[in-house]
Order: sequence, then C-alpha cells, then structure tokens
Amino acid sequence: MKSKMNVIVTGGTSFIGLEVISRLIKLDCRIWAIVRPESANRSKLPDHKNLNIIEKSLDELDTLTDVDKLKTPEKKVFLHMAWDGVGSAGRSDEGIQAENVKNSMKALKAAADLGCERFVFSGSQAEYGICSDVMREDGKCSPVSEYGKAKLKFGRQAEEFCKGNMEYVHCRIFSVYGPGDHPWSLVNTCLKTFSQGKHMELGECTQKWNFLYIKDMAEAIVSLLLCGKKGIGGIYNIAGNDTRVLREFVEEMYECCLRTGSFTYGKRPPNAEGPASLIPSIEKITAVTGWTPSTPFKEGIEETRRCLI
Repeated sequence: MKSKMNVIVTGGTSFIGLEVISRLIKLDCRIWAIVRPESANRSKLPDHKNLNIIEKSLDELDTLTDVDKLKTPEKKVFLHMAWDGVGSAGRSDEGIQAENVKNSMKALKAAADLGCERFVFSGSQAEYGICSDVMREDGKCSPVSEYGKAKLKFGRQAEEFCKGNMEYVHCRIFSVYGPGDHPWSLVNTCLKTFSQGKHMELGECTQKWNFLYIKDMAEAIVSLLLCGKKGIGGIYNIAGNDTRVLREFVEEMYECCLRTGSFTYGKRPPNAEGPASLIPSIEKITAVTGWTPSTPFKEGIEETRRCLI
C-alpha cells in the first residue's frame, strides 16, 4: 500500500467520509477535501496539517481544474463519495438522482484533467436490486430504487469514460454501521430505543442481512484507493463476513442493551429497495488487496452503543 499520496475527496463530511479521512491521515496522506460551502458537518473534519479544505458545491465540481493547488505533478487519486438524496425519500426521487449522475461526471472529468491515476467511487448494494442469491460483482443488476439505478448508471458511464485514461474502481458498499451514523439507521435506532427502555416496531426482518463496521469499511476503501498494484480497476463489494437473518442481528442488539425495552416484528413496510436480502461475496477485494473485516458485530454494536449513551 502506498503512503504520502495526494488524495482528492468529495463527501468527506459524511459518516463514511469522516472515517475514511481519519484513516488517510493516519497513513500520512495529503488530503484535499472538497466541501460544500453550506456544509453543516464541516466542523467535524479534523484540524490537521495534511488536510486541506476547498469549498465547492456539487454542481461546481468541474471547476476543480481551476484550483492551482491541485495542479501538482505529484501522484494523485480521487475518491468521490458526495451524493444527494441518500435518505428514504431521496432514494425514490428521479430528479435528485439524475442530478447526482450529472455532477459525478463533472467530478470524473475533473479528476482526469488533473492527472489522477485512479478514480474510486462509492457505489451501493442497491445496484443489485432484489436478489436471493449470493451477490457477486459480475452478477446481474436489477435496481429497484432511483438511487440504485443512478449509482449503476454512473458506474457504467464512468467505466467507459476511464478506458485508456485512468483506473476506475467502483465500490458497492453494503450496510455500514457505527458511531456517527445517521440517527435513523436501523442499528442506531434499535440501540437507542432499547437502551431507553422503549418499544420499537420493525418490519418482518426475515431476509438475510450483512453489516460492516465503519472502521472496517474505511480500511476497505483505502486499501483500494492506495493499492500499489496496477490494473485493479473494476467493481468490488465492500461488506462484512457475517451474513445472517436480520432478526438475529436485532436480537443481538437487544441482548447488548440488557433486554430492556421491547420490539415487534411485521409492523413496518419495506424500504425503498424493497424486501431485499443481502448475501454479498467479498472474495474479490480480499484477493486483490488482502482486506478482510476484523470487527465482530457484537464488538461493533457495543462501541456504537457507548457513543450513543
């Protein structure tokens, strides 16, 4: 793995982005975080000599080529994570998702013009759609939500654009959890509700599911971003190595909270992607970078709960 690399990052103030930047700082990388002028989370970015902040809105990403500090001849890679409409309502909004594709293409073209060697994109398991089999990178994609369709569409456009230009790495990220996640996420909601002795209504939770701790996720992204091997472009699943029926995870969280509070299954409708099961294969990223998850779910939820209470 390379160190002291110049890394341009969009979406760095997000739940995932903050952890990735933290990991890059530990590896002594020089980071250029592209932050929206109105970003409410800007204050969460660490104050570090290797972290430089550039203010740009998503529709201004094509003007990154005007930033003199980015025109360095040193080696550069680009990590694009900025994406609007990630909540349940936004995932169904065709207009928002179409704008995401448009703005992401601006970022891609800017990366090429700046001479970046590799462009890494944060895709999603939603690209697969409803699938009952093991999800492999070369498998069929039939996304249900506009969010999943847009992530897949950009990935295909980006792959074509980058041919003979720069390496394109497409990370299909599965269900990430941990301290700092959205308060409405399943893990945070369960842990907070149970810890407060309250009642929670859930869906059927009979589908297979897979969770990945935030620190493991950041290590996976960085392993691809800074991988010293050439020709690693392509799609990679980034997920945990513990796939179970979702109810088992819910009940493990209930045990973590000392069985306080209560819950009922079958009371909530499916999310925007429908009643999908998550059965990912992570063989490809392990073979290429050697990365594997190292945080058991019990350990991860205990740490998450400590940060909530």
